[in-house]
Amino acid sequence: MGRFGGKVALVTGSTQGLGEAIAARLVDEGLSGLVVTGRDEERGAAVAARLNDAGCRTVFTAADLADPGAVGNLIDVTDREFGRIDVLVNAAGDTRRGTVGDTTVELFDQLMAVNVRAPFLLMQGAIRLMRREGIEGSIVNIASVAAHGGPPYLTIYSTTKGALVTLTKNVANSVLWDRIRVNVMNIGWTDTPGEHAVRSSFHGDDQRWLEKAEASQPFGRLLKTTEVARAVAFLASDDSGMMTGAAVDFNQVVVGCTAVQHPPPDE
Repeated sequence: MGRFGGKVALVTGSTQGLGEAIAARLVDEGLSGLVVTGRDEERGAAVAARLNDAGCRTVFTAADLADPGAVGNLIDVTDREFGRIDVLVNAAGDTRRGTVGDTTVELFDQLMAVNVRAPFLLMQGAIRLMRREGIEGSIVNIASVAAHGGPPYLTIYSTTKGALVTLTKNVANSVLWDRIRVNVMNIGWTDTPGEHAVRSSFHGDDQRWLEKAEASQPFGRLLKTTEVARAVAFLASDDSGMMTGAAVDFNQVVVGCTAVQHPPPDE
């Protein structure tokens, strides 16, 4: 039956990349019901069909997470289709670049809306359903190691992820006695379709950017969506016990430490 047998999940950003990998992992581990969402209706329908064929009743609902009404509708759809929610994964995120000098008010508001307000509203709605049904559920938010501080072009993105970490801890503290667990994962540089797109559009990198980037990393590669999905499944499952309010750094560079040279100097 798997760790998620009989359970229902809502995973945002699940029409591609990390969100899709997380949704697939939960289904592989026995998930019974799933709502997938994103802005690409064609991809969303294809993902839902594939996961339905894998044995999990899956519903796709298109949503722009910058729209509070669309966010609320995701909770309504989950309730209408399944009457419960056991797992919420806030995997969607707006990764557009913006420095302190060139960020417009519109970009700032968009990043805050998608990366902070949408997860808050989804947690609010999911917790309401969990409390109504007496479910000891689990929420996993996807942040970034940039929450600790990032390069100048990620100033606003990093700020939103830092806010998400703080939000996670406060929501976790608010629902302790409901036995609803809320954790956040700060992931490092990850090989995703979105990263490929932004490397080309913003940074002007050529098609060999991934090869060059991976050669510069201690483990010789970037994080892969499947390995992050495994870790998210652990946090979402009962295997992580009473763990709540945790901010887990999932990265190959240790935050707060000076990067080790390669090859490292003699000790």
